[in-house]
Amino acid sequence: MEEFYNSSNLYKGVTRKNSLINKKIIFRVLGILLFIESAMFLLCAGISLCYGEHDYQYFLYTMLLNILIGGILLLLGRNAEKRLTRRDGYCIVSFTWMLFTLSGMLPFYISGGIPSITDAFFETMSGFTTTGATILDNIESLSHGMLFWRSLTQWIGGLGIVFFTIAVLPIFGGGNLQLFSAEATGVTHDKIHPKISVMAKWIWAVYLILTVVETALLMVGGMSLFDAVCHSFTTTATGGYSTKQASISYWNSPFIEYVVAIFMILSGVNFSLYFMCLKGRGKRLLKDDELRWFLKSVGILTLVITLALFFQNHYDLESAFRKALFQVATAHTSCGFATDDYNFWPSFTWMLLIFAMLSGGCTGSTSGGIKNMRLMILARNIKNEFKRMLHPNAVLPVRVNDHVISPSIIATVNTFFVFYLLCALAGWTLLMFFGVGLTEAMSTVISSMGNVGPGLGAFGPAFSWAALPDAAKWVLSFLMLIGRLELFGVLLLFYSGFWRSR
Repeated sequence: MEEFYNSSNLYKGVTRKNSLINKKIIFRVLGILLFIESAMFLLCAGISLCYGEHDYQYFLYTMLLNILIGGILLLLGRNAEKRLTRRDGYCIVSFTWMLFTLSGMLPFYISGGIPSITDAFFETMSGFTTTGATILDNIESLSHGMLFWRSLTQWIGGLGIVFFTIAVLPIFGGGNLQLFSAEATGVTHDKIHPKISVMAKWIWAVYLILTVVETALLMVGGMSLFDAVCHSFTTTATGGYSTKQASISYWNSPFIEYVVAIFMILSGVNFSLYFMCLKGRGKRLLKDDELRWFLKSVGILTLVITLALFFQNHYDLESAFRKALFQVATAHTSCGFATDDYNFWPSFTWMLLIFAMLSGGCTGSTSGGIKNMRLMILARNIKNEFKRMLHPNAVLPVRVNDHVISPSIIATVNTFFVFYLLCALAGWTLLMFFGVGLTEAMSTVISSMGNVGPGLGAFGPAFSWAALPDAAKWVLSFLMLIGRLELFGVLLLFYSGFWRSR
């Protein structure tokens, strides 16, 4: 991704003196974003009023606080130069996700729906990062406004908070590129339009279409309008929050299970491919290497688990297929819904689901995990190493979609993969230090970093994460954030060289 401006004019006319960070523009953008979140609170207050609930006041209180803080930030950012560097972009994205979470937790906390600050922060971070892990043991006790807010956090967080703003408001100007690069980190970025703002609008249009279509189908299956909208929000965002404690199992409907499973898989696909289809370039969808890798993985895992459930757990064939497809889809796309407790499945299937959680979906989707593009590049590079042992002088490029992957990208993928595993190992060790069991610690860390939701054992799909120690919840909240922003975007802020002057 090219820089917004080159080194020759990097500091032309700037007022930041010798600092590499443009603090004023960061304050200004954060202030504007808090005003946007205030509009979301107003919408949720309206939902509560429609159902005659008193919780609307808590959204209004939080909205007023947001407006106050946003106004202060705008004052601090007045007369800011309208230029953004990559450093500014990374600061804005990381601070935005933290600010949205801190203010987003307030309706839960001040209403008493979630009386613990730790739990309220965890629940909100899990929402915005579309992880879907919850500390709630009685979800139905929340008001419609609070349930809608839970779902809305995931829908906004699905494609990205800043990316959403780029689509709806032209407030960043030329800085769109820097913010897009900071929030949508990954192996590749398919630029379907020269202007980032136009591309954002098209991708959000696809996102909205998927949400509306799923809402209609869920209503056909027997859900109310409210439940259908909330579950469509969290399915297309691959988030997994439900309005019911029993999740999708509450409706006991094979039709609903199939609809949700299909839309989870659809949401795990690179959204730019859907745009190509709308433009009459559907062949791109069928020829995409990453999509084929993803669908093969989902198909193979579903087949193996179906056979295991049929022969070992004695499910009937249709139920075995449906339960396997749903749980594989929810793990592979990092969605987090559940229709069966896989703690009672054959133990080898747990490892298959762990693999699915680590893999995640496709780049350019709402899914978490390492991403199938990276795994595909790793696998093809390993295959080339075997060939190179037999043919030392052979030129063996790694190709994806008939394009040669540069050595620098391969090195970046290798670094990301190793760093991802190291972060998982560090989190695993910390949770065990705080008293979490071996299996539970491993699964909750992988689930948090992959933004999946359920884990194994005591924190499997049938249980909430309320029993975790508070310290573990803060660690997992941090892992959710770095997993959603793909590690380097957040951890870069802890690198001393990021803040040093020239």
